[in-house]
Amino acid sequence: MSIASLRINWVILKTCIEEKLVYRSDFAFATLVRFLPIVTQIFLWGAIYAEDPGRSRNGYNYADMVAYYLLAMVGRAFSSMPGLASGIGREIRDGTLKKYLTQPIDMLGFLFWHRIAHKLVYYMVAAGPFALVFYLCRDYFTGWPDGITIAAWIVSLMMAFLIGFLLEALIGLIGFWFLEVSSLLFIYMMLNYFLSGHMIPLDWIGPEFLAAMQYLPFKFLAYVPATVMLGKYSHQELLFELSIGASWILVLLIANRVVFRLGVKRYGAYGG
Repeated sequence: MSIASLRINWVILKTCIEEKLVYRSDFAFATLVRFLPIVTQIFLWGAIYAEDPGRSRNGYNYADMVAYYLLAMVGRAFSSMPGLASGIGREIRDGTLKKYLTQPIDMLGFLFWHRIAHKLVYYMVAAGPFALVFYLCRDYFTGWPDGITIAAWIVSLMMAFLIGFLLEALIGLIGFWFLEVSSLLFIYMMLNYFLSGHMIPLDWIGPEFLAAMQYLPFKFLAYVPATVMLGKYSHQELLFELSIGASWILVLLIANRVVFRLGVKRYGAYGG
């Protein structure tokens, strides 16, 4: 990457951070509201395990479920990309996407740095609430895993961000052919909520289903980051899982580039 490209990326990142901070009160309020489902989920699992909190269901007792859900929420904080696919589809539909074609700015690169800016501001706002929630729920965790596992967890969070970004960007780029991607996005979000392990741990669905999900990218959005931190993988298994995630990042990156190049060839810049 050239010095000019690095300078452009830095300007994009800095400008996007400043943009997010303009309406910081609204952004902070919207961020804090997203923590309400965490409370309801803890009460929900408390009701499910009310008869015997220590009883194990599919390998998880009540404390394990709360710990899993909190860690899955951290993974989702990295992998969720609200408005990305719909925004790409809208720019294709109304013709404003041509600004990326007439200026020396790569669209996917711009959106990538824009999302990094969004996440940085989000983490600044959400760090306090997350710390408070984890402190109040500290008794549900058995302790810190070893250093290798913690390092693998951090890597899995970075993978969650990249896979989440590339999946939604790919859906948005389908707008070159369908113009309206809201239906596809709705289907993706439904599958994502279930297959990522956000709704329930994938272990609950059975070993046959888990084996089928083994080589799909969805589990890296929530399930893998949570189960890595819970110590459910050996060091060799961690290497295997992360290698699958890295492979998906490469495949999705190539797919985004190919679809974008093919889409631009048929792009009519209508509306803008």
